[in-house]
Amino acid sequence: MRGNVGAIVLILVGAFFLLSNLGLLNVSLRELIATWWPLILIVLGVALFFTPGGRGRK
Repeated sequence: MRGNVGAIVLILVGAFFLLSNLGLLNVSLRELIATWWPLILIVLGVALFFTPGGRGRK
């Protein structure tokens, strides 16, 4: 599942930049990050919490 999530993220990021370059999407990435950075930290923390792979597990 982890590989699938990475692939989906790459597809979404690529689609975002493509739409932005084509002029179909008028969103500033800087403004998005400046506004939503706390949510990004929360999502990363939750993802780390639910990611299996503690010590001693294989």
